[in-house]
Amino acid sequence: MKFLSRAFTNKLAGTESTKETLVVRSGDCLRPNEKYPDEVSLAAHCDVSSYARRVDVDRSTVVTLSAARPLARVVVNLRLNDLPPPVVAQARLLALDTLGCALAAARYDFARAVRETAERLGGPPESGLVGSKTRVSAANAALANSTLAHGLDFDDTREDAIVHTGSVVVPTALAVAEAVSASGRAALEAIVAGVEVMCRVGLAVPGRFHARHYHPTALAGTFGAVAAAGKLYGLTEDELVRAFGICGSQAAGIIEYLADGSWTKRLHAGWAAHAGIVASLLARAGFTGPETVLEGEHGFYRAFAGGHEPARLDELLASLGTVWEIEQLTFKPYPCGSIAQPYMDCALRVRHRVSPDDIVEIRCRTAEGPVPRLWEPLAAKHAPQNGYAAKFSLPYLLAVVLIKGRASLAEFEDDVVRDREILALASRIGYELDPTIDYPRQFVGHVRVRLRDGRIVEESQDHPRGGPDSPMGRDEIEAKFLGNASLVMPADRAARVIASVAALDTEANLRGLVQALAL
Repeated sequence: MKFLSRAFTNKLAGTESTKETLVVRSGDCLRPNEKYPDEVSLAAHCDVSSYARRVDVDRSTVVTLSAARPLARVVVNLRLNDLPPPVVAQARLLALDTLGCALAAARYDFARAVRETAERLGGPPESGLVGSKTRVSAANAALANSTLAHGLDFDDTREDAIVHTGSVVVPTALAVAEAVSASGRAALEAIVAGVEVMCRVGLAVPGRFHARHYHPTALAGTFGAVAAAGKLYGLTEDELVRAFGICGSQAAGIIEYLADGSWTKRLHAGWAAHAGIVASLLARAGFTGPETVLEGEHGFYRAFAGGHEPARLDELLASLGTVWEIEQLTFKPYPCGSIAQPYMDCALRVRHRVSPDDIVEIRCRTAEGPVPRLWEPLAAKHAPQNGYAAKFSLPYLLAVVLIKGRASLAEFEDDVVRDREILALASRIGYELDPTIDYPRQFVGHVRVRLRDGRIVEESQDHPRGGPDSPMGRDEIEAKFLGNASLVMPADRAARVIASVAALDTEANLRGLVQALAL
């Protein structure tokens, strides 16, 4: 055992107590007589997989300094005034983009089903539903609104983690902010907090969730939703830690939707949002959850990812408050799987050089990781069963871009997906594995086209459009929003939503924004 300075241990424990504190843990991280500098990070000397505990000398309290605790602490302490202006601006754009995606989805059958379910579940009329004038509990509003926001696969992505943050965090923050009569500033704080937590939970194990047939957004999203909801409910650090412990047992979401294009992936964001709000309310009421939920022997990473790299998690936690993951998000130009989009850009450039009638075959270089989601089984990808399945078929996505010159929401209607000309070209598209692609750290595109006259036309792209390397500007995000919103509301109301989101940090409440979203 070792005594550390009062200042250092109080910093670790997040307390202003004047008692001397003894830091202990199993695993011999802090050994007797070992001299560590007082003002250094505990994580620099301890594996994240087995953090220290703080035990007051009178043995009255024990607080485990787990991976969940620094996440909780940054959520509690996050203030909009302390954030760099680009982070706040990105949070506003994320809110606008997410709301546009939800509005565009409002007219679909899956939206009707989840909205009717939320209305039936009911609860106190504290939060609004996108596309409805009915009000329900915050958890049920988030269930429906997050499902809509993710339902068309038009929402943002964090590469490497492969999580869709806005569809979980934004509806959660808005639903809870409305329920507690919070300001727009508070909602923006919650959005940033949720994104930072959700991204880091996913970034700790890049590619591992998908490899075990789980959807990363469904798993990491519960933690992001707890951060957003807990921030607005005013949870203490200890309550947030308990809420993270609870939501680890609520995390769920398999990718079997790939077999037939069914709707469960759409629900993943909604279920994560709902879980985060429920976990936050349970923790506030005193319900407990394991503090070592992430790194523990029976914890989240062991269960869903087969383990994790402590040093990687350590680095992600150490960057809290200095590195802002929200700035690394990619906004989508196409309403389909994010990994496919650089390939689609390549196909669009090829279209300017060749006629689809002259194409004999197309081959694309790909990493092994995306193959089960975008390429195999190849026969099924050549002829997707419906519009939703087509969003995860690279043969279809390339063929529709080459023939129609676009891939808008209209190109994912079921009747378009059965177009014989598109399917004929899709049947001539295949892939080859390229082990040099550093997936999921790289989302790249490559298309090689062989023509009837023997010529080869080739295009490649090193990163997705809409991400930090090739960002979509505010004007482009607003144009995308207007295109989505115009499907269900007049232009003047869409303009009201844009204005409300742009001024969110000055709004005393969300009343005007929510009214504009109720169709």
